[in-house]
Amino acid sequence: MIQPGLRDALERWLAELASVAGRSEKTVAAYRLDLHGFLEFLQGYEGEALGTSAISRLDTRTMRAWMAHERGRGLSARSLARALSAVKSFVAWMAEREGFDPTGVLMRRAPRFKAKLPRPLEEDSARTFLDAVEQHARTPWVALRDQAVVLLLYGCGLRISEALGLRGRDLPLGETMRIRGKGRKDRLVPVVPVARQAMDAYVDACPFEIEGTEPVFRGIRGGALNPRQVQKLMATVRAQLGLPSSATPHAMRHSFATHLLNAGGDLRTIQDLLGHASLSTTQAYTAVDTSRLMEVYEAAHPRAV
Repeated sequence: MIQPGLRDALERWLAELASVAGRSEKTVAAYRLDLHGFLEFLQGYEGEALGTSAISRLDTRTMRAWMAHERGRGLSARSLARALSAVKSFVAWMAEREGFDPTGVLMRRAPRFKAKLPRPLEEDSARTFLDAVEQHARTPWVALRDQAVVLLLYGCGLRISEALGLRGRDLPLGETMRIRGKGRKDRLVPVVPVARQAMDAYVDACPFEIEGTEPVFRGIRGGALNPRQVQKLMATVRAQLGLPSSATPHAMRHSFATHLLNAGGDLRTIQDLLGHASLSTTQAYTAVDTSRLMEVYEAAHPRAV
């Protein structure tokens, strides 16, 4: 069993992730699961109750055994890399407070995995998608709502949580809006005229009052619009247009970045617009561009036929 001291340390670390580091609820929940899984393995490996001293004794051999155990039960390389990151972060936090050397844990390399590239829509498909969105609503104001949401995803590069997080106090939208993204970091995002017009039309038609801290986007009964409704809408439209399953709400954000890059946008600027903490995250879009170029080249080259 896990002794109270170690359990309390874990909860303090998780609390700091949320309050100080600004990690999202989903990230904290995922790290909690990762650490509980690690500690369960460690308990069986050590064969005794776990206290804080067990963390200070961690070495390369123990870490190797844990990673082999996780791969053996079918955990993907990507998931194991995330779990290892969580373990390293917790151990480093513990080492700082308990005064032990965490090198045996921190030197362990994450397994390699092929990162999935974003799957943006083609520009023509994106335009067709936007035109088709409002055709599936039962009432005019819902059609305007759906159009406004998708335009914020594609026209401004917002995450779905950021779009649905808008409140009455954020209205009316100006030429720019301040968005609080991951890690509670604020960024200024330009609002294209067509998105402002769509928002104004929706707000005018919405049958519910939108003031102060009330959510801008509402469901049929007046509550906050559920992200799953937007996902369901996207699934319906992509089925109608014969688009792949990768055409999700997040794909509209990827499309925004890729189309901006194709039009000559600067990577640093796109990084700021998307709210990426690292430029390496934004650089994935250059890989998308290169991948498409190679597909065209291979299809057109005489030797490929």
